[in-house]
Amino acid sequence: MSQQALTYTQYLKIDELLSLNEPQSTEHDEPLFIAIHQVYELWFKQILWEISHVQETLESGNTFSSLATLGRIRTILKVCVSQLDILETMTPLQFNTFRDRLTSGSGFQSAQFRELEAVLGRRDHAGAGAGSGTGMGMSEHLVAGSPARARVEAAMARASLWDSTLRYLVTRGHDVPADIRDRDVTAPYGGDERVQSMLLGVHHNDPEAGLICEALVDIDEGLQEWRYRHVKMVERTIGNKQGTGGSSGVGYLSSTLFHSVFPDLWAIRTQF
Repeated sequence: MSQQALTYTQYLKIDELLSLNEPQSTEHDEPLFIAIHQVYELWFKQILWEISHVQETLESGNTFSSLATLGRIRTILKVCVSQLDILETMTPLQFNTFRDRLTSGSGFQSAQFRELEAVLGRRDHAGAGAGSGTGMGMSEHLVAGSPARARVEAAMARASLWDSTLRYLVTRGHDVPADIRDRDVTAPYGGDERVQSMLLGVHHNDPEAGLICEALVDIDEGLQEWRYRHVKMVERTIGNKQGTGGSSGVGYLSSTLFHSVFPDLWAIRTQF
């Protein structure tokens, strides 16, 4: 007997997918709130997948595949920003009709976003808050010993996207300082003047690698744009109230603004 053809519903697991939106109240706006955040988690998963791929192509010296993937990541980030337009159709009064049903639930508990930050180079360990200026470790809101916390800690223990970029530049003959090239990838990296000098040479003498650098700036800018829009959305919805899950809400979110993921690429702007 021939195997029955896979249907659209089966392939995408539509029935299971639609069953996952389970409001905790009968309020009209709660399903929208849930859907937006569930879709965010799907996009975070995809971005993590794309970054894993681009780290491989960068380290192998494949410029054109890397550019294509970096461009895709930037486009996904644009979609993440645009989703906030939908969420902002919900007024503060509408959100407050079901906000108490979230109890301790908080976006701070998004392990995938914490993992994304780690993959991009953030290195705050639980309770340490190193380098963030927030006093809040990246995995502080994740259950100790949980698979989610383990994923974040594993991401902080391996090479970041910037580390892979430096390895890419080495494959093209650029002189990345040995102590930077072989550095402890579990430690925070805040930029280096020698790397910045090398990057200026990249832009002047290696246009293809320069495009990689600019694609990374696009991603950095896109993430900062998402953070800013997210802060303003939260502020217009709950003001300065404490966030769910015990966070400081807008205060904490605002403290994350304008922290560059790739500080060397921003530092050289004044030297072009």
